[in-house]
Amino acid sequence: MINIDQLLYEVFEDENVFNPDYNLVESNLLDSYNFIELISRLEDEGITIYPTRIDKELFKTPKGIKKIVEDAINSKEN
Repeated sequence: MINIDQLLYEVFEDENVFNPDYNLVESNLLDSYNFIELISRLEDEGITIYPTRIDKELFKTPKGIKKIVEDAINSKEN
């Protein structure tokens, strides 16, 4: 099972990702490079994310990203 907290830490290299409500956009952690890195790392784990099909607000916090990943895993299982 994928450890989202660890993956976020590896991508963003910032301990604030362990705070579920930390705003990654306002802090400038989530830029275009890190966004692509995040999507790529998730794909490496077998999780396909379609950003155009997801509410972009969910990408702002670690809690939202976890929801995106959980939804992707659940839809893959069904």
